[in-house]
Amino acid sequence: MRNAEHLLGTVLSFPSPEVAEALALCGYDWLMVDAGRAPIDTLTAQRMLQAARCPTLVRVANSGNEAINLALDIGATGVIVPGIRIAEDVERVISACRYPPLGNRAIGMVRAQGYGQNFKTYFDDANEEIVIVPQIDHIDAVREIEAIAFVSGFNALFVDPYGLSASIGLPGQLGHPEVTAAIGRVQHICEDAERRMGIFAHDLDSAARWLGANFTLLALESDAMMLTQRARDILQVLR
Repeated sequence: MRNAEHLLGTVLSFPSPEVAEALALCGYDWLMVDAGRAPIDTLTAQRMLQAARCPTLVRVANSGNEAINLALDIGATGVIVPGIRIAEDVERVISACRYPPLGNRAIGMVRAQGYGQNFKTYFDDANEEIVIVPQIDHIDAVREIEAIAFVSGFNALFVDPYGLSASIGLPGQLGHPEVTAAIGRVQHICEDAERRMGIFAHDLDSAARWLGANFTLLALESDAMMLTQRARDILQVLR
């Protein structure tokens, strides 16, 4: 996931290994297990990772060590971490993702390292291989974006337009000038910092726009959005 120009993914909100497997087989570059906002517990998330067999990031519920540790221990390629407000939040996330002495990630015999069978190899490589993606979902983070973007040690910043719009007082108004200006500021600072960017795209038009604006990590729609839209399309034709 580190070197591609564009990575196309989608969000998994159904607690279903079968859905994860089916969408992975479609050819997505990556998937997001939304354990932070969907009713997906740790065991189900692990089953989804096992089924997907492609690079999969877990969006955790918060930036706490426990949530991050669990996601990494069950074998996630990396984590998307919400609730970032200031640069120090990013530093804490990086520390939670890395084993000592570089961080404070807990050590256990878990799925990520073959239940202990590949412990040394995983331990030696994990600090470099884990993908760390802080999420920008609040206007406070946009105000601090210069400090956030220049923190070293993470892979990309992921913009959540819905969360960002709500924090401005414009929930769901993704095309509002204040929302687009906030996203534009994140984009501008990330480009200055040579920092890779990701974003959620709610439709194909927005996906094309973000891809043309140097967003590398694209989460296009979700399993629920695709299912319901296809169902509505079918009913509209046949009724």
